[in-house]
Amino acid sequence: MSKVFRPSNKESKILSKIESSKAIIRRKRIAQIHDNLEPLSNAIAEKLIETKIVETSSKESLQGQIKKGLELLKTKEDFDVDFKIAPFKKIKPEFHIVSLYITAFVIEDIINHQDTIDVYGSDEEIYFCIDRQVTKFIR
Repeated sequence: MSKVFRPSNKESKILSKIESSKAIIRRKRIAQIHDNLEPLSNAIAEKLIETKIVETSSKESLQGQIKKGLELLKTKEDFDVDFKIAPFKKIKPEFHIVSLYITAFVIEDIINHQDTIDVYGSDEEIYFCIDRQVTKFIR
């Protein structure tokens, strides 16, 4: 017969604090998008083109799409964000929420945009390229 695990009150409090601190960090990072929207979207678009991850006919269009993705992240419910990033959580255990969401946005949405020719590289390469830019603006 298997043993039933019942966390003690102390363990429950610790787990609750860990979860709430992660939620606070997540909300803080998403809130910082507002202050860095233009330079962040520009930096991400520039780096994606420079590293030849995204091939596009218009850099301005790519920047506009990334800006749109960042604005969407600010307005989405937690469930919708979690649903969008779920297939990509395996990339990095302690991921940056903004980087992972924009990675999912590039892979799922920008690839289908009319000005996008193609998206190259693995999910990990795309994430780390985006993450380098995001961490310059949002910590």
